[in-house]
Amino acid sequence: MNEIESKIHGLVDDLMEDYSKGRVIDEIKMFEHPDKDAVVDILEKLRRIVYPGYFRNKNFKIYTVRNNISMMLEDVIYNLTKQIALVLKYVPEYTDFSAEETSAKAEELTFAFLEKIPKIREYIETDVQAFFDGDPAAYNTDEIIFSYPGIYAILTNRIAHELFLLGVPLIPRIMTEHAHSVTGIDIHPGTTIGKYFFIDHGTGIVIGETTVIGDNVKIYQGVTLGALSTRGGQSLRNKKRHPTIKDNVTIYSGASILGGDTVVGKNVVIGGNAFITTSVPDGAKVSVKSQELRFNYDSGHPVECKELDPEETWYYII
Repeated sequence: MNEIESKIHGLVDDLMEDYSKGRVIDEIKMFEHPDKDAVVDILEKLRRIVYPGYFRNKNFKIYTVRNNISMMLEDVIYNLTKQIALVLKYVPEYTDFSAEETSAKAEELTFAFLEKIPKIREYIETDVQAFFDGDPAAYNTDEIIFSYPGIYAILTNRIAHELFLLGVPLIPRIMTEHAHSVTGIDIHPGTTIGKYFFIDHGTGIVIGETTVIGDNVKIYQGVTLGALSTRGGQSLRNKKRHPTIKDNVTIYSGASILGGDTVVGKNVVIGGNAFITTSVPDGAKVSVKSQELRFNYDSGHPVECKELDPEETWYYII
């Protein structure tokens, strides 16, 4: 045994000893946990099913749309059932199920979810239209479906949300965190979102689990719809921690709206960088008070300040 091999054997021995300490991170049950890659693959196949004419399935030859969708559905049914069966152990009511009972329940949940695809398609159609109507930089809807990170994040949420409502653990969060890693948009699968939802730019958006969003809502990059505090930890589970955003609201970049009791009324406009922890009445326009611009030319000129007119619409333009 050469020196390198000896060092490797020593490192392996050290690691094996470290693995034996009984901590959460020491668990070695790789075949009893969901496969993240498989979940992401299911998500991508579902995206092809939602948009049947946009994303080619390179695994199958396309003879007819019906045949192609049938093959993809069979693939999704098999793999989603398998992944759901693996995660049902996280739900107390299923912990005593036999393998056969767990598999049957997983299959039941899979078909219950797949029956929601027409609803998902109905909602995502309105989202695509909202993107096109609201963004002058969008030249056609194909551009939105193929390239906009916001529409990818929203579709992922709509898929994950239906699984979340069915009580499927872990898998919805894997899906939305995958979208988060790809787009920079973090939407918890528990978030309830109405029709015609438009995310412009999107990077840095965070939307918490118990957020409720109405129809025709538009938000920009850096917006947080979050909780006032998470110091309570697990004691806050299943409580309304995040805001409610009603219909026809626009929220500009950098705004933070926090708290489960916070309700933003209909037809409200929230200006950039606003920090809101109380409810906003219908029709209000919210902006940050007493902002001013400073211009420094050079050492021979004094600083010039200009206060911004709160009635101006400067913060509505991105």
